[in-house]
Amino acid sequence: MVQSRIFARNRALGYVSNDIPLVTRYIIRRKEHFIVTCVGKAFHTYGCKHFTLLSVSGAHPDDITCMTTNTFHVYTASANKIFAWRRGTELKHTYEGHDCKIHILFPFGAHLLSVDENSTLKVWNIKDETLLLELNFSNNVFEITTLMHPNTYMNKILFGSKQGQLQLWNIKLMKMIYTFKGWQSRVTALEQAPAIDVAAVGLEDGRIILHNLKYDETIFELVQDWGSVMSISFRTDGEPIMATGSPNGQIVFWNLEKRMVESQLCTAHSDAVTGLKYIPNEPLLVSSSPDNSLKLWIFDLTDGGGRLLKIREGHAKPPTIVRFYGNDGNYLLTTGGDSALRMFSTVTEILNRSLGKASFNRKASKKKGHMVNDTLTIPPITQLAFEVTREKEWCNIAATHCEKAVITTWSSHLQKMGDLKLLPDRFKGNASVIATSLCLTRCGNFVVIGYNTGHVDRFNIQSGIHRASYGDESGAHEGPVKGVMVDDLNQILITAGRDAKVKFWDFKPRTSGTTPRTVLTLEESIEWIRYHNESSLVAIALENFDIVLMDTDTRKIVRHFQGHEGRVMDACFNPDSRWLITASMDCTIRTWDIPSSNMIDIFQVPEPCTSLSFSPTGEFLATAHVNNVGIFLWSNRMLYTHVSLKAVSKTNAIPEMELPGSSTVETNDDDTYIYEDYEPSYVSPDQLDSNLITMSAVAQSRWQNLLDIDIVKKRNRPRQPPKAPESAPFFLPTIPSLQLRFDFSDVKTAENTEAPRVHSTLQNLTSFGKSLQSTETTDNFTNVIEKLKAMGPSGIDFEIQSLSQDENSSELLLLQFMKMLHFMMEQQTDFELSQAYLAVYLKWHGQIISENRTLRNSLRNLQEAQMRNWIKLREKLFYNLSVVQSLKRM
Repeated sequence: MVQSRIFARNRALGYVSNDIPLVTRYIIRRKEHFIVTCVGKAFHTYGCKHFTLLSVSGAHPDDITCMTTNTFHVYTASANKIFAWRRGTELKHTYEGHDCKIHILFPFGAHLLSVDENSTLKVWNIKDETLLLELNFSNNVFEITTLMHPNTYMNKILFGSKQGQLQLWNIKLMKMIYTFKGWQSRVTALEQAPAIDVAAVGLEDGRIILHNLKYDETIFELVQDWGSVMSISFRTDGEPIMATGSPNGQIVFWNLEKRMVESQLCTAHSDAVTGLKYIPNEPLLVSSSPDNSLKLWIFDLTDGGGRLLKIREGHAKPPTIVRFYGNDGNYLLTTGGDSALRMFSTVTEILNRSLGKASFNRKASKKKGHMVNDTLTIPPITQLAFEVTREKEWCNIAATHCEKAVITTWSSHLQKMGDLKLLPDRFKGNASVIATSLCLTRCGNFVVIGYNTGHVDRFNIQSGIHRASYGDESGAHEGPVKGVMVDDLNQILITAGRDAKVKFWDFKPRTSGTTPRTVLTLEESIEWIRYHNESSLVAIALENFDIVLMDTDTRKIVRHFQGHEGRVMDACFNPDSRWLITASMDCTIRTWDIPSSNMIDIFQVPEPCTSLSFSPTGEFLATAHVNNVGIFLWSNRMLYTHVSLKAVSKTNAIPEMELPGSSTVETNDDDTYIYEDYEPSYVSPDQLDSNLITMSAVAQSRWQNLLDIDIVKKRNRPRQPPKAPESAPFFLPTIPSLQLRFDFSDVKTAENTEAPRVHSTLQNLTSFGKSLQSTETTDNFTNVIEKLKAMGPSGIDFEIQSLSQDENSSELLLLQFMKMLHFMMEQQTDFELSQAYLAVYLKWHGQIISENRTLRNSLRNLQEAQMRNWIKLREKLFYNLSVVQSLKRM
């Protein structure tokens, strides 16, 4: 599967629950209740004691449609398959056989019952995964919506239907025992009451029926005013309380003895209460909802009412802004359509925090009786600006809101919304004014705001006092201000408007400073700007889907990136500002290399990315997507492997990648990455061009001090003489060298060999000398040169001295060594090594060469080759020096 070059799927953050009801199970070994919630293709397991996330299951092939548990397993249904999990992560069993989507699962002793959307009931043997029984119901007559096992009823299952009837079946005999006429309304919930033979039946019209199954008599009837009954649970710690959930997020508590409402939680959730479970024998209630929250309620108040004990929650609506907060990359600051501001930890979900919802009156919105989505809630946040410099002293986050001119302030340290709301006096009472951009200075003292009227104002975020306005009375731009930024020293303010102009202002305007210092006009209208604090680069998105880079130092456009086929939603720089990552409504995320102006990576996602941010440490890319309430992390592959940054061709197919799941371990085969334009690692050739002189890759320490090796040895002489190595036995011959090495060249290799051999004690050649002697007939010096390169300075000096040690072979070795140097010079490689070796060679054997005619003639040939190389090198050096001098004069 073709994947992105740079980014790999890591995991998703912010998922807690969805519309699938939660289930609970008790672990005897841990003496703790576990809570299991569904998050799409995976499920989470939470511990009830500390409400911490204990495990995340592997990814299912499709979204989970229903869940249930027993003592040993968690059972999940995905499409038409059933999976059994041990310990929340180990897949133990798979059951296949349904023809359509499964929506009910129920463990029944050693068997598992499953019902699909066609009302087909199947009974499975859990251990051997075999199908035992199958029963078909007709949706037109009896469409199964829920089922329950009445206590003490052996092999009996009670079914609820869409038509409102109930049927009691003996599963072992596959026989219907009794039909309850029902109450002419869809059965939405069935729950066993603490009393034997009594079941609670929740109906779509809001009625709760307490019905005696043995005598088919209704004990009493209750009516829930909030709508249909989504879930039912009974308290089992001695209090006669029944809890029911509604479609609008209310939880109603009924006193069964008084047959009336005991209390209610009107703001329990912002969506339907689909999951509701009392912890057995404890005054604790767990609730879940599609609003992506899981809450634990405790009933310890004097009036018997409940209060929120613990909570795990994410965004109820898809996030629209995601930004890394701080310099360590451990926190993400996010906001979405639910008007809430949250901080997610990339390390552990325990550190997730909520800063609350934006409210016109924060104190009044906390009072009881107000709905979650009441008129006090400010519309969703559209832009964020924050700084960590003064986070512990005053509010350090500013936010604009949809169709509003007011700017709200927040404190990340206090984890709440601030009391100040920033709005110029001239805009008070004017509902047509909208704040379109804002920026917080690096010092953390000022917030600069741009409006759709073209005005730009500066406020002190600590006191909320208006400090300055930019431009004349008509504003700084002709039209909405789409971006503002301030340099690190608070010297220059940069504003960008829909009028396609970028203006540079003095941050502290003088009395006559109503005109900008510089105006840069672009070809297209500006959508937004993104800047990098540590560099002078500013990315500007245009209406024609192009992106340009502006250098604030030179105040010019330095790069122009084209390629997106939809509106560019967001962009960010990597920490060293060499990459620009952009996201567009064409569902692609592209990475641009700024120095080369090339696109080096592109991949396509299922839903368009609305916001992205790169970690300050370069570890993660965080993205937010349409119709997804989670935050997705992508790992930067550059940190742990080699990645080719060659430009991506326009003709290449765009790879499609699934969004990361909640688990860091994926169960599919996507970990096998194939690159269409794979580029092997570059290996430099030995010689680039025949007209060039090539140096070696050998460290300078191995050749630079060869002529001064005697001085180095004298300076590094130890205070105590070195211990002589232990002498080898007389029958093991050694090779003369600096290291103790045995000579095995005289070892008998064949039984019938009759070649005469010279005893090793009569040979004075070293291993290098023997290798050099063997080149007499081949003139191939490659292996000999490699041996010299592998030696240290002392070893090289010793081997060159040893060339004249043997009287019988000294002339041959000296001649072959000169031929080796001549070979290196003719190849035009290892230039500095050949010069160093030649200098040491003449130092030790100059007298012998002057007395031998053959060696003198060979030395003349060597001198001619050396002069040819030197002339080439000299011409290149003089040419480069001339070019450098000419550039200096420009």
